[in-house]
Amino acid sequence: MQLRFSPIIPTIASFLLAALWGLSVFAGWGLEAFCSGGELTSACSRRLSTVSTVSGLFAALAACCTVAAWLLPWPRNDARAFARLMGAGVLSWVVAEGVLFFGGMLAR
Repeated sequence: MQLRFSPIIPTIASFLLAALWGLSVFAGWGLEAFCSGGELTSACSRRLSTVSTVSGLFAALAACCTVAAWLLPWPRNDARAFARLMGAGVLSWVVAEGVLFFGGMLAR
């Protein structure tokens, strides 16, 4: 039995995770979530900036995997290659979000 899925499902998941990561890093959601306590905001902001940079490495990998899955000819012609690249992209987004979350908890 072979289970097939639409390629739009991992693509939408990737875009939603990218939007969540982008809003957390660039729109201040991360600062609001992790640095809105009684502690000095500037120290927490610096620590969260470092965490965001590390998380950004995984986000860049995820974006590259997603773009490669759609733009390179060999994944478009091979369903297995497409699924592997999209799976790696979604997994990288999850890791980027996890690094941001756990790093934010440590920055607190």
